[in-house]
Amino acid sequence: MSYTTITRIGTDHTIWQKGFGFYKDELDIMESRLSEVAARNTTFEARQGVEHFQNQFIVQRNNIAELKHEVNLYVEKLGVDAQKHGGRMETGMMTEHASLHEKYEDFERVMNVLRHEFNEYLSKWM
Repeated sequence: MSYTTITRIGTDHTIWQKGFGFYKDELDIMESRLSEVAARNTTFEARQGVEHFQNQFIVQRNNIAELKHEVNLYVEKLGVDAQKHGGRMETGMMTEHASLHEKYEDFERVMNVLRHEFNEYLSKWM
């Protein structure tokens, strides 16, 4: 087996955890704004948008929970591995780290698209 220092992966998991909190807060804000739109607009078109975004917010909350769980499992596994190998980790864990990094970046892209679409919706209905 090949080993590398644990510092090679940096503090990405900490940044990701803070990001999950940020995006949860952002979803709360967007849901509040969506409630305002729903209260002001009763047209079929507006209601379709409300339902669409409600569903998207649920999906993204689930994505946050799943990805956060994956990150927590990885951090646990990383700690166990580092403890076993005197602060070093198997290089195979770098692959898992890269996969989580990619998933997090994909999640952020989805949230940015959702935010943009939601802001366009708000500009039409507020």
